[in-house]
Amino acid sequence: MSHRKRGHTHAPKSPSSLDTHSFSSTLRHTEHEQGMKHRICMVSDFFYPNMGGVESHIYQLSQCLIEKGHKVVIATHVYGDRRGIRYLTNGLKVYYLPLQVMYNQSTATTCFHSLPLLRCVFVRERITIVHAHSSFSTMAHDALFHAKTMGLNTVFTDHSLFGFADLSSVLTNKLLTVSLCDTNHIVCVSYTSKENTALRAALDPEIVSVIPNAVDPTDFTPDPCCRDNSKITIVVISRLVYRKGIDLLSGIIPELCGKHPDLCFLIGGEGPKRIVLEEVREKYQLHDRVRLLGALDHKDVRDVLVQGHIFLNTSLTEAFCMAIVEGASCGLQVVSTRVGGIPEVLPDELVTLCEPSVRSLCDGLETVIARIRTGNVASPATIHQKVRTLYTWRNVAERTEKVYNRVCREPVLPFSERLHRLHSHCGAVAGSIFSLFAVISLLFLLLLQWLRPDHLIDVAIDSSGPHSRMGQKSKTPNPAVLPD
Repeated sequence: MSHRKRGHTHAPKSPSSLDTHSFSSTLRHTEHEQGMKHRICMVSDFFYPNMGGVESHIYQLSQCLIEKGHKVVIATHVYGDRRGIRYLTNGLKVYYLPLQVMYNQSTATTCFHSLPLLRCVFVRERITIVHAHSSFSTMAHDALFHAKTMGLNTVFTDHSLFGFADLSSVLTNKLLTVSLCDTNHIVCVSYTSKENTALRAALDPEIVSVIPNAVDPTDFTPDPCCRDNSKITIVVISRLVYRKGIDLLSGIIPELCGKHPDLCFLIGGEGPKRIVLEEVREKYQLHDRVRLLGALDHKDVRDVLVQGHIFLNTSLTEAFCMAIVEGASCGLQVVSTRVGGIPEVLPDELVTLCEPSVRSLCDGLETVIARIRTGNVASPATIHQKVRTLYTWRNVAERTEKVYNRVCREPVLPFSERLHRLHSHCGAVAGSIFSLFAVISLLFLLLLQWLRPDHLIDVAIDSSGPHSRMGQKSKTPNPAVLPD
């Protein structure tokens, strides 16, 4: 496995060895970092009005970075009739670019057709850092590729876990290796995810940081009055797809409903596995005990969660499961599979972890049901108070800001060094192919700069950051009310 280094690591000097001059220099450098403001472009195929963990992460992180005085814009693809430029809370500007969606909200790519659009955004907004999100996002990989060609600093956040054996994982891992071999810094949402990403992309662990997701505790508050205490309600909110363990859920429902006549399931989410749950409900005549709510808006998630006693997560793989944090914040007892980064998310007293099998999950659920019947569980308010301080978006933004400060001190690789790294890090075949792509991308960029030089592209008026002209911003990031 090949590794890449970012300079040499030296042991820190002891305080006694620091002279007055070096101490003053360090102090000035720290003060400069604290006052450093960045112009950041978040790029991903996944953003509102699409709903999910990546979308929420990008929005909330952007709002907190704006609150700290940085300029943030977001670039994503067109969603239906949502195209062009839209403004969200606190002047957060979103570019909905006219790129063709290929599969599952990911855009098609040729590595070149997005360059004119992304170059226009980066130049108009005077971007200094391009922050791409999600291994599944083709647009994110394109943005990293083009940003390096333009000499911009790059950061990538990986939100998922991948395997190593099946064909799709092998191809995705090779693409990730190409994208990240010359990226300045990588962020993962759990230590399990860090290990997974470092192995998949053959990265030096020193340039991979762990910054977890978070939830806004004011959006997920408990309300025991919404529960029907004449029955026990298990809530599941998830995309109804294979990797979320919906096949396990289809085995759990009939077994537990047969044992507990007062047990009900409330299931929110949409996906191809919905038909499996509908078949189970029909086969066992559970129409009055299993409710399928379909897709939920983010603003409605809390209203569903507070109706339950138990939150169930059956995922087969997760880098960091925000859903169990939201469930616990609403005061529910959490039962989850022990996979990926989930064991890192909540303390043991707030979650019951099970193996990803029907038998283990049923045993875990029956244990929690027995505790609820005897009253041997913490109150929703107590659980909420424990969770609300664990993960906050302001803490995530503060740690991400330190990554940006570090990245801005690093030099951008010269083009010749970039070609060498692609060839040496990605293998003879893939390295040669993508080195050729890098050369063509540079030539295409030079052509675009000749046809329309950077100085002829109008500079956009800042809607966020230290030079914002959008007026006074609120002090707390509120959920956006998206324009139609």
